[in-house]
Amino acid sequence: MNTFIAVLKRDLTLAYRRRQDLVNPLIFFTIVVSLFPLGVSPEKSFLQEAGAGVVWVAALLATLLSLDSLFRSDFEDGSLEQIILTPQPLFIMVLAKICAHWLVTGVPLIILSPMLGVMMHLDFETIKVLMLTLLLGTPVLSLIGAIGAALTVGLRVGGVLISLLILPLYIPVLIFGTGTVQAAANLLPIDGYIALMGAIFALSLTLSPIAAAAALKISLSN
Repeated sequence: MNTFIAVLKRDLTLAYRRRQDLVNPLIFFTIVVSLFPLGVSPEKSFLQEAGAGVVWVAALLATLLSLDSLFRSDFEDGSLEQIILTPQPLFIMVLAKICAHWLVTGVPLIILSPMLGVMMHLDFETIKVLMLTLLLGTPVLSLIGAIGAALTVGLRVGGVLISLLILPLYIPVLIFGTGTVQAAANLLPIDGYIALMGAIFALSLTLSPIAAAAALKISLSN
C-alpha cells in the first residue's frame, strides 16, 4: 500500500506540472460534443436520442488521446526501467499509475458531463444515469488502455497503434454505457446494464494491471 500511494502521489504531482496535458483531453471532449449539434441537427428530439452516444464516444476518444503519455515520460527518462527492477510487485505500481491517469482524465470528464448533457437536452434523471455509467466506464477505459500503452511504449508511432489495439476492446463498454442511458431515458429498468458494467469493471480491475505489467516487461526486453 505504501508503494501504491507513493507512485500515485508521484504521478499526480507530475501531471499537475504538465497542466497542458490535463487540459487537452477536456477541451477535445467539450469541442466534440459542442460541434455535434452544429454538424448534424440541433433538433431537441434528435439530440435527446443521440446525446448519450455522443458524450460516450467523445469521452472514449478523449481517453485515447491521453493514453500515450501513461508510460511514455517514464520510458524516456529511464525511470520505467528502475520501476520494473524494484522488488515491489510491478502490477501494484502499474495500478497506481492507472489510478492517477483516471483521476486526471476520467474524473474531469465525469464532472463535465452534466453540462454537456444539458446541451444535449437530457433530463435530470438521464444525466444522473449518464454520470453513473461514466463513473463505471471511464476506469475501464483507463485500465484496458494501459495494456495498449504498455505494449507500444517503446514505439514512435505508439498513439496510432494504441487506437488500433484498444478500440475493439472498448466496444462493449460503449454499447452498455449508451444502452444504459437510453434505457433510462425510455423509463426501462437499467439494473441489468449496471450489473454488466460493474462486472466489466471488476474483470478489468483484476486482470488489466497484471496484463499491463507483463506488456511492459515485454516492451522493455526487446
